[in-house]
Amino acid sequence: MSKLSRREFVYMMAVLGSAPVFANSHTRMLETTKNLEDYYKLKPYGNVRLMHMTDSHAQLLPVYFREPSVNLGFHGNYGKPPHIVGEKLLDYYGIKGNKRLEYAYSMVNFEKHAKAMGRTGGFAQIKTVVDFLRNSFGADKSLLLDGGDTWQGSWTALQTRGKDMVGAMNLLGVDVAVGHWEFTYNAQEVLDNVKELKAEFLAQNVKVKEDALFNETEIAQQAYDQDNGYAFKPYTIKEIGGARIAIIGQAFPYTTIANPQRFIEDWTFSINDEGMQELVDEVREEEKPDAVIVLSHNGYDTDKKMAEVVTGIDFIMGGHTHDGVPEAYPVKNENGVTYVCNAGSNGKFLNVLDLDVKDGKIVGHKFTLLPIFSDLIPEDPAMKKYIEDVRAPFKKDLDRVIATTEQTLFRRGNFNGSWDQIICDALIDVKGADISLSPGFRWGTSVMPGQDITFDDLATQTAMTYPETYARDISGKDIKLILEDVADNLFNEDPFYQQGGDMVRTGGISYKINPTAKMGERISEITLTKTGQKLDANKSYKVAGWSTVGAKSPGEPVWETVETYLQNVKHIANLKVDTPDIVGIKGNPGII
Repeated sequence: MSKLSRREFVYMMAVLGSAPVFANSHTRMLETTKNLEDYYKLKPYGNVRLMHMTDSHAQLLPVYFREPSVNLGFHGNYGKPPHIVGEKLLDYYGIKGNKRLEYAYSMVNFEKHAKAMGRTGGFAQIKTVVDFLRNSFGADKSLLLDGGDTWQGSWTALQTRGKDMVGAMNLLGVDVAVGHWEFTYNAQEVLDNVKELKAEFLAQNVKVKEDALFNETEIAQQAYDQDNGYAFKPYTIKEIGGARIAIIGQAFPYTTIANPQRFIEDWTFSINDEGMQELVDEVREEEKPDAVIVLSHNGYDTDKKMAEVVTGIDFIMGGHTHDGVPEAYPVKNENGVTYVCNAGSNGKFLNVLDLDVKDGKIVGHKFTLLPIFSDLIPEDPAMKKYIEDVRAPFKKDLDRVIATTEQTLFRRGNFNGSWDQIICDALIDVKGADISLSPGFRWGTSVMPGQDITFDDLATQTAMTYPETYARDISGKDIKLILEDVADNLFNEDPFYQQGGDMVRTGGISYKINPTAKMGERISEITLTKTGQKLDANKSYKVAGWSTVGAKSPGEPVWETVETYLQNVKHIANLKVDTPDIVGIKGNPGII
């Protein structure tokens, strides 16, 4: 996989390398190009075009999003995408010196590039690009796939229970979709949204519980296939460009572990790799497709293992871990090769997979991870109006200024981010706690130095259906067990036991972590940052947190906690981001 063999990537370098980089936002807005073909017309290839986006987390407007400086890989994934960051990533893909691609794919010179090139994504911009790519290739030869985590992540999505994003997806022209955070609304809300969605909503690994079917619950009676237990349609066949394309849906397999089961108590979720193999074989035998595509929300490493153990899949179009990987990564299995793709997050990228399908099989492909640079793309008028209408009832809250910052606020990274630190500090300060814990969510956009922090910004970090806070006594022994459990979720050698997300964020303590150690032995030297004392396993500490999965917590929503704190602080400066002492990572290309 030499750099020179990635012909489509070299093409992207040449095209986007010629795109203007403006010095300030005023100039940028004045000189927005009207000629999309200058930057977004891909060379025609083949007879089938699959466009794929994922993990937009309800970000209808363009955003700033800082890529991680820590994305560690170990064992079989050591030094392989997506576990390469910073300068090493630029070297790996041969893009050092291309300012636009450096900005899109890495956090190198992030503040400098963000100031010059502005925001990325935005559904009005994505709509313009999707229509352009669809129409220039042939609408009858193109499909748009959505990989999930679309109905959650903003204030408007929370207030409309995801319906704002259903409308946006319909206007965008999504053909097929899967889910994860979609299932954090209650089951009836999910089913109602699916009915309004024009796209086919697929999931071969979401089943209705046997007792729900036996008792004929209201949710069970709405199952797609009660005989086989499928809550949703498992696959679809699309005839485009003279080819039959099978698309199989794979929802996030750990939804009822990572998120509250109480919202969707009649459904079960699993990786279901054996069921996937059976379904692929059945589809191949009965439907005679020319290509089999899995639209997945497993996460990148899990998708790679799925590609190893399940045969007969041509491409996995994946999501969940927010990895923008600028190649279709080949994974060998006993019957051939399956390619794994991922499209980043927050509307920042659009995957474009062009297939040459002949004689019942794929004879060639061309893949492009296309960055959505908002400054280069005119807004689609209909989508722009839709977004304005969606936000109008909440505009007063969304525009409310809470504080200001002179530091970049970001979330994404294996261990901590400045946004997470603010949440942890707020929990300690407002709740009067010794220690705080905040989930290692990967969703959440960035705020640039000199910007106002609005409630809209805060909502991109906290808007969810189980935001309640708590403050309770937890023993030092149990605090260590919590850290160990989350570390195993992140660094387990078997990707099928990784649930996505990053390490739990902490306030009030520091610790040492060895990601390569065995479960139960990764965490050591936990110390209270205020006193310097070692955490006592037999002592209880007041711990504040939020987002409890098992049962609803009694406290106020976390956005109220953080807003109270930010209003008191007023300005973020000299923020100390607590990060653990990480050992066993010398030379690892997944950390700066």
